[in-house]
Amino acid sequence: MALNLDHSSAVRPTGTTRPSLIGLSKTGLAEMLVNHDVVSEKEGRMRASQLWNWLYVNGVTDFDAMTNVAKPVRQKLSDTFNLDRPEIVSEQVSVDGTRKWLFRFRDPQNPNMPPVEVETVYIPESDRGTLCVSSQVGCTLTCSFCHTGTQKLVRNLTAGEILGQILMARERLGDFPGGSRPDDGGLVPGGDSRAITNIVMMGMGEPLYNYDNVKQALLIASAGDGMSISKRRITLSTSGVVPYIEPTGREIDVMLAISLHAVRDDLRDVLVPINKKWPLKELLEACKNYPGLSNARRITFEYVMLDGINDSDAEAKELVRLLAGIPAKINLIPFNPWPGSNYGTSPSSRIERFADIVNKAGYASPVRTPRGRDIFAACGQLKSESERLSKKDRDALAGV
Repeated sequence: MALNLDHSSAVRPTGTTRPSLIGLSKTGLAEMLVNHDVVSEKEGRMRASQLWNWLYVNGVTDFDAMTNVAKPVRQKLSDTFNLDRPEIVSEQVSVDGTRKWLFRFRDPQNPNMPPVEVETVYIPESDRGTLCVSSQVGCTLTCSFCHTGTQKLVRNLTAGEILGQILMARERLGDFPGGSRPDDGGLVPGGDSRAITNIVMMGMGEPLYNYDNVKQALLIASAGDGMSISKRRITLSTSGVVPYIEPTGREIDVMLAISLHAVRDDLRDVLVPINKKWPLKELLEACKNYPGLSNARRITFEYVMLDGINDSDAEAKELVRLLAGIPAKINLIPFNPWPGSNYGTSPSSRIERFADIVNKAGYASPVRTPRGRDIFAACGQLKSESERLSKKDRDALAGV
């Protein structure tokens, strides 16, 4: 039975107009401190390094906890800035240990704007713990098999809000120094290992339609003197925003995943409508030119298995032909049903047959085990309640 946890102690209502320091680069931190007359220009770089360590290594949320910062400076920081993390609206634990949080964000610069909500999922396994992070509130892509795609785009998340999901998850999982692990039966890896070892930008939204904020957040998450999550353990998933694929490899240098799901343009136009703008030929050409692509750094192609739609032997063989010359692995994903969906999950025997064809052609083709289905935390099932906002509020959040 899934658990709904008491999260009252984790809720931090906001509404302050003080700017947040979460999501700024070290240079940006120094500039912010100097520009707000908290420290001198000479002192800015040193204080920024101290803050960086407290925020991303130690995970503090209170300036008074920064014991190597002088008290007068701590007071100025507290009076001028905030370190708010998102509020937890709900926290659920699946029977398989998967966790799903509904996080609420408020705009500190515009406290009168309605709050927005996103879902973030933690998937524990014996050798790793993966956090699935959202990049947008809602989505513009309207992929026909995806629950998130039925929610209209409200707005992009800021770099600080993307990082806020990671910070809050790490806090709840006891991943900061002195933190304690949950005792509610979740399958959090034990010992001295981190609970969160991997990050996937596979939550709500299309990351490459929010490129600048996603880039900033992932560079901070992977910084060796901060969160220190290896770039080889960070995967960005895109439905195929071709112009930003090359910059992703060159500027962010993380692993790439492509939501493929079809081997013909006519079908992909229906399943993944962005294909009408950047069809398969252009998408696969961008993949072939992904910076650093090699057998040690393969692209993952995600392929949701839809009964009678894209799961035939012929389509498995065409998939192999399309990916020829691209170091790749293929994740076969059993479709995760959601209320109102018009698709069915391919039978296990059909998925196994499809995987066998792909595997014999030399491609690793693991079948993803559905996780968190009972709490609607599985791939393609995420959807927040921000869609209930009025059109006026959605337009205001989007800057219309």
